Amino acid sequence: MTDATRVLVLNSGSSSVKYQLIEMTDGSRPASGLVERIGEPGDCPDHTAALDLVADELAARGLGLDSPQLAAIGHRAVHGGTRFTAPTLITDQVVQAMRELIPLAPLHNPANITGIEIARKLRPDLPQVAVFDTAFHATMPESAARYAIDTATADRYSVRRYGFHGTSHQYVSRRTAELLGKSPEAVNVIVLHLGNGASAAAVAGGRCVDTSMGLTPLEGLVMGTRSGDLDPAILLHLHRVGGLSVDEIDTLLNRRSGLAGLCGDNDMREITRRIAEGDEQARLAFDIYVHRLRKYLGGYYAVLGRVDAIAFTAGVGENAVPVREAALAGLEDLGIDLDHALNQVRSTEPRLISTPTSRVAVAVVPTDEELEIAQQTFGLVRRIQSA
Repeated sequence: MTDATRVLVLNSGSSSVKYQLIEMTDGSRPASGLVERIGEPGDCPDHTAALDLVADELAARGLGLDSPQLAAIGHRAVHGGTRFTAPTLITDQVVQAMRELIPLAPLHNPANITGIEIARKLRPDLPQVAVFDTAFHATMPESAARYAIDTATADRYSVRRYGFHGTSHQYVSRRTAELLGKSPEAVNVIVLHLGNGASAAAVAGGRCVDTSMGLTPLEGLVMGTRSGDLDPAILLHLHRVGGLSVDEIDTLLNRRSGLAGLCGDNDMREITRRIAEGDEQARLAFDIYVHRLRKYLGGYYAVLGRVDAIAFTAGVGENAVPVREAALAGLEDLGIDLDHALNQVRSTEPRLISTPTSRVAVAVVPTDEELEIAQQTFGLVRRIQSA
């Protein structure tokens, strides 16, 4: 076992590469950055050039990829299907399996794979680990993961609920338990990851038992530009009656729906500003957003049976005071009692915003997906080295 204690976390998207170098002894970030506009004229031409820029930037700070302090590289991977349910040491066979999963995540897995392949060429001797967004949700029972369609058809085309934002849900549910002074195994938490993409998860004793996103990240809550839940026959109606093609429907539901489709804005700060000025369209969008959120809160309360905490996270969840207020209004009979003064407080620290007598704790927990990826990566590498 080496004394290396740093993990480089890479998130390779279709047109960007985000990176953070994390010191595992204290969680500090000696370096972080973002390469954007990959492939656009006049910018970074491709992912190879982007990773070279990352390596050069780290080297300029004396933190190069050849540093003996670097223990591993952890990669965010969006879709692991049913094959990858834990952090996974990357091999040629793992990369090939990720290629076979591309039909389930055609916008994300190819970019993830590209970043992995380039990083492996830059440091072929270094352990590299894939941490999958879907992995945390693999503990869902079949009753939650299965859709009620013909089983043979579902199996043939890998149609089931996979869920996403798994690293965030795992990190936030664990941090919420810590806030309560308990182990994750002793706590039931509803986690609300509310960003431009949004999802809810019911976490029982540290294990996901249900989540709102499904085969794709489109299902569930109202999001910035995505519709979330809707009658599937709407798609047939739009095609048969409206003449919309499959690609046009895909664009409509993923890019021109949600808050943006309802009121023209997908930024909750702008929407609440418009509401304050009396904008009725913005008010309706906000109300629809909150109504869907409350439906999932109630549903997951029933799924869990006992709820110890509700945790808000991500951009909207951490910062939008009116969303938290509206989502929990009138739920005192369920044991949820929000402290309205604490809800107004701005902070970057995990905190409770419920009253001392609230049976269900309400928390705001800033998510840290990069740290979760680093911890899972470092833990796996240490286990392999000590075996």
